[in-house]
Amino acid sequence: MLKNTPTPHPTAAELDLLRILWQRGPSDARAVYDALAAERADASYATVLRQLQLMHGKGLLSRDESQRPQLYTAVEAQEKLQTSLLKDLIGKVFSGSGKALVLTALREHVSDAERVEIEKILRGKVDGKDGGAR
Repeated sequence: MLKNTPTPHPTAAELDLLRILWQRGPSDARAVYDALAAERADASYATVLRQLQLMHGKGLLSRDESQRPQLYTAVEAQEKLQTSLLKDLIGKVFSGSGKALVLTALREHVSDAERVEIEKILRGKVDGKDGGAR
């Protein structure tokens, strides 16, 4: 994959595997399968291995072939990919309005505890630091 070519957006199944790799760090296919199987009884090793190979081909993963078993690593950090996906979502679903996204999330998908944490961030009271947004 060329360096200037943007990383393709992962599918939901690919995000599941990326989440595992972000949590565990470089892992072989068996370790990724074991982690996924703990969450999903329908997971199969062959499918996980094939998906990792496809993700490597798409440029979502790097693969260390200097050892056996080969280790897979996410190419992009979790926060960077999340930011990219969120930017795309805001553009496509919320007509480019971050405010519309936040208001929808606050109305529909935020617990009371999360709301308190968000209020602290907006007031700049997290860990005694300036949250930057007032």
